Amino acid sequence: GLEGDGNGNSRSQPPQGTHLNGRRGPTDLHEQRPPITSGPDKGTQVTVEIHHEDTSPQLIKRLSLGKGSQRLRGHDNKGFQKTEAPRPPGAKDLHVYPWDKSSLKSMPVDLEQFKKLDDYALKVNVKNSVEELVKALLKQARTDLEKVRAIWMWICHHIEYDVVGYHNKSQLSSKPRDVLQMGKSICEGYAELFEHMCSLAGIQCKKLSGHAKGHGYKTGQTFTGDSDHAWNAVYLEGRWHLLDSTWGSGSVDDSFTTFTYRYNEFYFLTHPALFINNHFPDNSNWQLLKPTLTLKEFENNMLHNSNFYMLGLLATHPETPIIRTVNGKASVSVECRSSTLFMFKLEGAEEQGLMTLEKRGMKLDIYPQKTGRHKLEIFAKPSNASDNIYNCVVEYVVECQSVDKAMRFPKDLHQPVGPSWFSERQGFLRPSHREPVLHTNDGRCSFTFTLSKDISVLTSLHTDGRSLDEDTGRRHVLQIQRRNQVELKVHLPHAGSFVLKIYSKKKSDPGNYDYIFNYLIKCLNTEVKWPAFPKSFCKWLQDYEILEPLSGLLPANRNVRFRLKMHGIAKVLVQAENIYPLTHNKGVWEGTCSTSGCTEVFVMVHENANHTSYSQVLRYEVEAQ
Repeated sequence: GLEGDGNGNSRSQPPQGTHLNGRRGPTDLHEQRPPITSGPDKGTQVTVEIHHEDTSPQLIKRLSLGKGSQRLRGHDNKGFQKTEAPRPPGAKDLHVYPWDKSSLKSMPVDLEQFKKLDDYALKVNVKNSVEELVKALLKQARTDLEKVRAIWMWICHHIEYDVVGYHNKSQLSSKPRDVLQMGKSICEGYAELFEHMCSLAGIQCKKLSGHAKGHGYKTGQTFTGDSDHAWNAVYLEGRWHLLDSTWGSGSVDDSFTTFTYRYNEFYFLTHPALFINNHFPDNSNWQLLKPTLTLKEFENNMLHNSNFYMLGLLATHPETPIIRTVNGKASVSVECRSSTLFMFKLEGAEEQGLMTLEKRGMKLDIYPQKTGRHKLEIFAKPSNASDNIYNCVVEYVVECQSVDKAMRFPKDLHQPVGPSWFSERQGFLRPSHREPVLHTNDGRCSFTFTLSKDISVLTSLHTDGRSLDEDTGRRHVLQIQRRNQVELKVHLPHAGSFVLKIYSKKKSDPGNYDYIFNYLIKCLNTEVKWPAFPKSFCKWLQDYEILEPLSGLLPANRNVRFRLKMHGIAKVLVQAENIYPLTHNKGVWEGTCSTSGCTEVFVMVHENANHTSYSQVLRYEVEAQ
């Protein structure tokens, strides 16, 4: 019983393994992610009983850890008290379904308070007997919750998943003594060892079995036959709670040949409304839910792995794992608590989708370009993560009946598309266009932003095919900066789909520009054919502005009027076949130039009246005669 891999990773990052399930059936692994903190620990001490697999009365083994000799009272039920069998779950054990989005745990737990105990439990190195191991672990545990925590941490960090035994279960023993001495097992052995150690500690614990959406699980599959996974329930503070030490311990690779310890806090006292997401017990009472789910509901429900919840994600829409396109389009959204970065893969490629980031999640429209069934994976990472590893949080199967050929996207389109909280964080406020796609009929459009930081902005325009090289693509966007306002004028060279990419850097930073976000621009008018803007040189400052001519291609044999906003300049000349000085009038340099007899025109500036040399700031081309 391993949990299916929840760790698909972005781009070149290799997947980080699969999770463990393992019992009689064919699935056996868990998943992975760092710990999360729930509410405060009350530290209440209660008296508990042992709950065994069957319902007949059992002998309870308890450790004598009084102030005197801390010797075990024997291994043959000598000195252990007899007690009634534990009661089955009752009304006070039940949690409301669906999840109320309050806590990932079924009781208040403060992981910070566990730190000292966790560190101690990890260092305990006793392998000669289960009794001696429990005795050592409980030296630092006062409450029943702490006892369960110490046992949990030790098992998750010292028992590895037996990938060899999983394939040859006839040679496998799940007896606690054998699991301890071997240091490995499958889920049955994890659960039996956990149950036995809890019973020795005087904690009521039960091994549960059932079906799990673990390693090898396929979206939408049905479950038949024997159960394929085992886990535990423990009785703490007057209620039953669920945990899975197999899935808490680590993960296996896709080929199911190598196990890697990778602790997963999520499966310790998991909220039952979340645990049912991938654990279906044979006895529905052990769902600890009201109402309980049927096996059919379990099969049809969306699988959210532990990464989903550990990253603060709350819900997905639609809530069914198989979705059908309508007119070639399928839409998905994810809801989350805080700013999260997402990516997706459709059949392994980040293509044919339009994803937008929102403050509390993301929206994704998918346009498959082939009919049939397609695997859609959604990945996420915290916005403050230092690495670039995205973890797979949810999978869909998209059934496409018809293809929308008009929704093919340029290969340069980067996800997510459009402005978002992320671009705001980088200094781009109050965008004139909040939608990711802009449609233009005449091939012209304009974008404006307020810059909250002292940043320089760089842009580029891209489309599929060879119509735009990098330099020409930049020249089809004209940037105008007025104090903290920036305007981006775009003139498209022809009809089609284009990507406007926006970069920035601190003005004081001599380094490269960082990519921030992009827009998709669409134009269906085949008559559109705008020339590029004039080429600018390094002396052309960002707060200079071209009023006219905006076209970088001037008509031949014409008198062309120039109007340019530039400050801190002593003289401005336009060099064509002849030289034409511009005059300064209320912050604007203006004048007229003839394009007769030349193929290009330069605007040149004298920055200081004492300088003898001019600097080129703009270059225009002249139409062929």
